[in-house]
Amino acid sequence: MPLLGGIRPPIAVLCVLLLALAGLTAKVLGPSEEAVAPEAVLSSQRYFAEDGAIALRASIDERVADLERTAAALNAGRPVRPGRVLSDLGRTYQKWTGTTVVDLASGDVLAARGETIPLGWLDRDVLVGERALTPRMVRLETGDVRLMTMAVLDWADRPQQLLIASSSLSVPAVNLGPFRSMSVVAEDGEVLATAGFEQAEALNSDQERKELAFLHRQMTRLADQAAVRTEEHPVRAKEPGSRGYPGVSGTLLGGAYNGRVATAGYASLASSDPEEKESVAAGLGLTVVALLPVVEQQPEDSDRRLFGLAAAGALLLVGLVAVAVLWSTVQRPLLRLFLESRRLARGDLRRPVSVPRRGEAHRIGLALERLRRRLNGEDEGVGTARRVWVGARGPLVATGVLLLLWCVPVGLLLNRTDGSVSVPTTMVNDQRERTDLIADRLRRALNEAQADLVSASRLIAAGDSGAAGRLLEDALVKHTRYEALYLVAADGSVTARAGGEPHAWSGGEDRPPVRVSGQGGKKPVIQASAPVPGGDGDTLVGEIRVEFLNSLLARPGLGEVRVVDSAGLTIAAGDGFRAFEQLPDASLKDLVRAAGVRVGAGPVENGLLLRDGDGVTVAAAAPFSGGGVTADIGWTVVSRQDAAGFQITAYEREDRSVLAGMLGLAAAILCLGWIHLVVVRPLRALARSAEKLADGDLRTVLYPRYHDEVGAVVRSLELLRQQAQAHRHDQARRPSDAPSGAGAGGR
Repeated sequence: MPLLGGIRPPIAVLCVLLLALAGLTAKVLGPSEEAVAPEAVLSSQRYFAEDGAIALRASIDERVADLERTAAALNAGRPVRPGRVLSDLGRTYQKWTGTTVVDLASGDVLAARGETIPLGWLDRDVLVGERALTPRMVRLETGDVRLMTMAVLDWADRPQQLLIASSSLSVPAVNLGPFRSMSVVAEDGEVLATAGFEQAEALNSDQERKELAFLHRQMTRLADQAAVRTEEHPVRAKEPGSRGYPGVSGTLLGGAYNGRVATAGYASLASSDPEEKESVAAGLGLTVVALLPVVEQQPEDSDRRLFGLAAAGALLLVGLVAVAVLWSTVQRPLLRLFLESRRLARGDLRRPVSVPRRGEAHRIGLALERLRRRLNGEDEGVGTARRVWVGARGPLVATGVLLLLWCVPVGLLLNRTDGSVSVPTTMVNDQRERTDLIADRLRRALNEAQADLVSASRLIAAGDSGAAGRLLEDALVKHTRYEALYLVAADGSVTARAGGEPHAWSGGEDRPPVRVSGQGGKKPVIQASAPVPGGDGDTLVGEIRVEFLNSLLARPGLGEVRVVDSAGLTIAAGDGFRAFEQLPDASLKDLVRAAGVRVGAGPVENGLLLRDGDGVTVAAAAPFSGGGVTADIGWTVVSRQDAAGFQITAYEREDRSVLAGMLGLAAAILCLGWIHLVVVRPLRALARSAEKLADGDLRTVLYPRYHDEVGAVVRSLELLRQQAQAHRHDQARRPSDAPSGAGAGGR
């Protein structure tokens, strides 16, 4: 018989699967590996570093875009004195530490503002070639590192001038929360900028100063490790099929001090952003490292090991009983029928058939005994087969019930969590601080959108009246954050447009430059505006795509993220929404109201751990704060996620229990279904055929369909059918041959 045929292989596979599942149960339901920090906390640090890297990349790219946009606006107009260029640049943007205009022909400094910019790094490679005018990192005499951004001022009949703006590679201006520090690291592992240590420097006790020195050492060591790891290609650094942050990111563990261990997340500046543009900052080789000391996790109680062993032992006991049921009620009777049918087919008709007690095997055994008696010339009075309601399916059902007695309690009742699950305080703090970072990023994006319009309005004012349409088309192609751009006259008429259909716009000095309308429609209409200089009341209006805002909100590890206005109505969401819908939970509404309360200089972010029945939710709200035209827009970023998604020990145990129950159920379905298909169903068909044969149906030929025990019994029955048919022919010939034999004897 083939190796995979018959009753033995599925029972053997069931034994192997149950043994493997018992070993897995003892491991996964026992004590988990003794990690010094919860996996949820480590993942949160990686997310925080990724958010910081996204914010830093956006900040650097904005500086480059601002300078290029300013140079383009100046080149399109009349020549301007260098001092006036720097003055206007300083009034428009306050993001540069120093600015300088250099005459490219003579190399003379024509004007300078702010800190002195050294020019020793300027060479031919900076001005020509493939990497011409790309930003450079330059070290000042003080040891600080500055990012130099350049643009060329080119007017007719004048020598070309080089506009240089220096800015510090500072950590994004976000709330790091208590005890966290963040650094910007160069390719060689040098820490270029840090934030978060300043508050700790005010400490007075020796113990606190020692801990601060320990954190400084850990940041230096982990920064070196992060710089090495981010040199790997982003595709090779990820598991196959994984998605998420487009750059290289991960977590690091440092040393421990005074019961707390240093955990860090790192992320390289990725080259993609929601606008799908090339990123200048991504080519600088910078890495963001976020460091947070957390309380060292205590090892679990040794009773967990006994708990896992008890669950594994219970599975072995249930599996042993289940296998014994299958062996005694299915395998053993079938093998007995196989041996008995083969004996009869070979002509051994003297010994009676050993008939099994129940089921289809009992019916087949009675049929074999009747055939034996018929072939042996004996009386067939062996009784009738018992009426079978369940037959061989009964043992399968009983075995399935036995395995369910283990799978259901383990999968549905064991290690269940409720609303009392302990969630690390770090997770609540990180939810709040990351929400604040998203709010700051969104605010900066809206400010940048309005700055784009200001720059475009200057180009429109400097050009002729017929060029406005072309300028709007070019601006729409360069800035994909806009859905439509149009020029509105003082009387409200649209004089030039690009993109989608314009919505109504009403000007006025008291109206904010960024506003929301379209309430009652399918999606909000977010409009930003900038007056055209000298345009007699003309206003350039840009409608910002809601999809662009949604892309800024979609960050892993934050759950559901929304932007709501001052009335609590939804403007944008990271996972889809219905325009202007209310927040789904009353607690979130209260959280938004609490975040909007002015404390000190303004509203502050808030975070809560909400317990409702058996569910635990972490929520946070961060109102817009800071500078720019959107500082007083009244928007708030709200985030909420179920704590069950955290990699916390309690939830991991629950998931492991569910997994163990599902694996046990899958093993039972696989093996019992296998037995039903290859044994029970053919055995029921064989019982009907055997009874027909015993009742005298000698014409129906029996064909074996399986090369296993059932097929062997079918082949033996076919041989017995042929023998019975031959025996009937012999009995039919004997009466006709008897008279001729008698007459011959008389002569």
